[in-house]
Formats: sequence, structure tokens, C-alpha cells
Amino acid sequence: MRRPHLLLALALAALTGCASAPPAAAPAPAPSPDAAPAATASATGNAAAPAPAQVASVEVPAAVRAVVESADRAEADRALDAGRKPAETLAFFGIQPGMKVAELMAGGGYTAELLARAVGPNGVVYGQNNRFVLERFAEKPWSERLKKPVMKTVVRVDRELDDPLPPEARDLDAVFLILFYHDTVWQEVDRAAMNRAIFRALKPGGVFAIIDHSGRDGTGVAEVKTLHRIEEKIVREEIERAGFRLDAEATFLRTPGDTRDWNASPMVAGDKRGQSDRFVLKFVKPAG
Repeated sequence: MRRPHLLLALALAALTGCASAPPAAAPAPAPSPDAAPAATASATGNAAAPAPAQVASVEVPAAVRAVVESADRAEADRALDAGRKPAETLAFFGIQPGMKVAELMAGGGYTAELLARAVGPNGVVYGQNNRFVLERFAEKPWSERLKKPVMKTVVRVDRELDDPLPPEARDLDAVFLILFYHDTVWQEVDRAAMNRAIFRALKPGGVFAIIDHSGRDGTGVAEVKTLHRIEEKIVREEIERAGFRLDAEATFLRTPGDTRDWNASPMVAGDKRGQSDRFVLKFVKPAG
């Protein structure tokens, strides 16, 4: 006769215990190793990232000037210097002896050779091209350039841009993509995957160096193939989405008078080559 009362007492005790201790929260899922850090200030009160520096004049160290003025550079390369401003480029992005860097879509190697000279014998340069560029125009000039003694620290990389660097290319100081981001659009590269791969390859504080032909405001990616131009804000948004912070932008390749309605491709530009309005953006992989 006393068993129902005992069962009732036990039931009440169990209910009281449940009410006094809330259920444990489910553990948060582990972050993906490829997940990019948040681009905005966090809820913990961290300050938002500072505005990028606006660099109107680049001071070129004597050592960098000497790289560009090397007597054994090809005349064909020197002819491009006025429009490309390589001394300002190397100085703005902070390239120094001993660095490990990469150039994506190195083409025939104009910039890759300058990087090899700048990082010197104790540095390394990964020079990447994809099949399309090699088959269309770069295989012969690239192969010939790699035979030059000054290129002995350059590692040839034949890979597609979705995953452009080999596993050993890690903790890099800088990755360059010059006058080609717009081409990644019409070549249907997975740009999100590309930017994440570059982010992984760089060391904290490493630089993603971007130069490209400016598209008109509002055109987005509509003229990447017809005019070989891209709207700057699209590039910024895509790269920042991968976790990069825009650290600085320079004006040494700006051409305010450019109407931005003509084809800037070197194959088509003719006498206008080197005169397009170009944005120069220095992105940084945040530390930590």
C-alpha cells in the first residue's frame, strides 16, 4: 500500500532536480580550418580595422633602384618600365632580400625576374602560370627566361588558379597578382578558392599585392574580357571576404585622364599600353 507514495516521492524529487539545473548547451561546432577571420569588429569589443593608408609618393630605397637599373636586364623589359614603374612597385610592397614570395600568372616573367633580383640568392620566388597562359603565349619566353642565372632562385609552378601554389609554398612574405585579377573572371576561376589558398600560403602579416586596370564605376565585372578592366570595389570585396585587410593603396599608377572605355590588354592597347588607370592595393593577412 505504501509503494505508490514512494514512486510519487521519487518522481517529485526528479522533477525538482531537473528544474534546478538547466540543460547543458550543445558544444559549438569546431571552426573549419579554411574559415576566414571576421572582417568586422567582434562582439568582444575589438576595434574595427584602421582605414587603409593613402600613399601618394613612394620612397624608393637605393637597393631597389639598383635592382631595376641592373645592367643585364633585357632591353625589352626596360622598355616596359616607364608604364609599369617597377621600382615603386617593389618598394611599396616592401620586397627585401631573403624573402619568400610568389607571382601568380607570371606570364613571360617580367615581374618574376625583378622579384628574383630583389630577394637575392637567399630568397625564393614561386612563378606560377596556368595551362591557358602557357599554351597561348608564355611557354617559350618563360622557359627561356628561367635559363638566366639570375633566375636560379625561381621555382616554376604550373598549376591552375583555383589552387595556385604547391604545398611547400608556405609562410610566404608576399604574393603578387599583377594586371590579371580581371582575367580570373572570364576564365571562370573559383576566385573564392583562389583567395583562400593565397591566404593560407602567406605568413601572418604577409602581403597580397594587387595591381589591375580600373573599370568604370558601376561596371563591376561586365568588361573584364571586352576591355580587360574590373571595377576596383569588386576586387576589394572579394579579397577582404577571404580574410585579408586592405592595408594601403598607392597612386603611382593612377591616370586620372583615362576614360576607361578602351581595351587595356597589352595585345590590343598598342601605343596606349602602360597608360591605363590602374589601382595598386596592398592587402595584409592579419596576425593571429
